[in-house]
Amino acid sequence: MAAVLLVCTANICRSPMAEAIFKAKLGGVFNSITSAGVHADPRGGPVDARAAAALTRHQYSLDRKWRSRRVDPAALGNYDLVLVMEADHADALRGKAAPEHHARIRLLSDFLPDMAGQDIPDPYFGPVAGFDVVIGMLERAATRLLAQSAEGRLLAN
Repeated sequence: MAAVLLVCTANICRSPMAEAIFKAKLGGVFNSITSAGVHADPRGGPVDARAAAALTRHQYSLDRKWRSRRVDPAALGNYDLVLVMEADHADALRGKAAPEHHARIRLLSDFLPDMAGQDIPDPYFGPVAGFDVVIGMLERAATRLLAQSAEGRLLAN
C-alpha cells in the first residue's frame, strides 16, 4: 500500500475534490490519501462551497472536519506519489523539495492520455459547470490509476 498527496494552488477546489474521489475509488490502493495546496492559507479553511456542492452532486464527500493545508516540502518523502494539478505546482515543489523526492512529483493529467502534460483547469474563477468538468477529469484519472495498480505498474511509471 502506498501514500498519495494531491496538490493544487489553495487546497480548496481541485485537490480536495481529488481527495474525495480518490478515497472513494482508490481507498484499497493507497493507505493514505490526502491533499494540500502550494499557496494554501496556513490557518486552514473549508473547501470551496461550489466544490463541495459538485462533490455532493456526484455522490462524493469529504470528512466534515476537513480543512485546507499548505504543502510541507520536507514531508514529501512520506508520499510515494505526489500528483499536482499544474506544471507550476510541480516546479514550485521541486524548487523546495529534496532532489530525491523530485521523481515522485507528477502531473495528474499524465494519467489522462488525451491531456498528458496539460494542467487540470482551475474552476475557481469560472462557472459552476467547471467544477463538474474537473470532477470528470479526476474520475478518469482515478480509474486509470486503479487500472495501473491492478497491472502492478502504478508506482513504476
